[in-house]
Amino acid sequence: MKPILRLYRGYANEDELIVFGHVFKPNKANSYEFEKKRFKNAKSIIRMFRLKTIANADVYLEHNGRKIHTKTLDDGYFKFCIPLKEEVGYGWNDYYVSTTYKEKEVREHGTYIRPYEGNLGFISDIDDTFLISHTRNLFKKLYILLWKNINDRKIFEGVVPHYQALSTAGRNKKDEKNAFFYVSSSEWNLYKFIVKFTEIHELPRAVLLLKDIKTSLMDFFVTGRGNHGHKFDKIKHILEFYPHLEYTLLGDDSQDDPYLYEHICKIFPVTVRAVYIRQTGHSKKDKAQKALNNIESLNIATCYFKDSHEAIKHSKEIGLIQ
Repeated sequence: MKPILRLYRGYANEDELIVFGHVFKPNKANSYEFEKKRFKNAKSIIRMFRLKTIANADVYLEHNGRKIHTKTLDDGYFKFCIPLKEEVGYGWNDYYVSTTYKEKEVREHGTYIRPYEGNLGFISDIDDTFLISHTRNLFKKLYILLWKNINDRKIFEGVVPHYQALSTAGRNKKDEKNAFFYVSSSEWNLYKFIVKFTEIHELPRAVLLLKDIKTSLMDFFVTGRGNHGHKFDKIKHILEFYPHLEYTLLGDDSQDDPYLYEHICKIFPVTVRAVYIRQTGHSKKDKAQKALNNIESLNIATCYFKDSHEAIKHSKEIGLIQ
């Protein structure tokens, strides 16, 4: 059997291209079917968290006539940060990566985005921001993850029209969309599931930036939990990579989004335009409200909402969407 080469959506500006992925030892996880029911779905999900990575594997990036060599890290992850010698087109572009393992070659096709000229960028959390996950209740979260297949998983009402409107905000050409990033504490194990879910619900196509891969069954039971510092680092990186964009941050109050976004706003008080936080409990959290009040004192618009229609109304009021 050949190794599994998994590529993720990358991104570029006028000076640099960044693409990344993982190399896994051969197994059946790559054939995961999202429509499986109950026990079969649970078995497939667990298998996704028992992947075995290949350290120090040779990987080759093919882009614009160049072939560039690197090796995977200890967890099978690889990342190419390549200075661009020529200008690349706006929108989504192609790249290819290949690897060889025990004299067997695998070559895969990936895509990366260079945002169209414009001034808007959007960064959204995933769990309990648009995908109903019950993060506050570990047992309920695991039950849904294991027993509900992708067709049974729910999205918050009103999210799709809101995100679609944000995606086209300020755009006159139909095929031009604003840059979207989904930054989450979910692990890379769930990448294919998240991509498929966003496609089913016609959410904006986005670059995903997730947490380090998990490779054991014990890791599965704490999926999406623990330190969320990686989200701060990734969001900060995006704002530094595209400094000309004006960002809207979307999250929820189930974990640390209000406080992460508050820290980001303090560092980038001119770069962030608005912050949206979904209320996940029966009432608003005082601590989250305090963080949003502090963000507002920086002249950044905030919206602490229960229903996405409130968020849509607010986006219209501040002129973010029509």
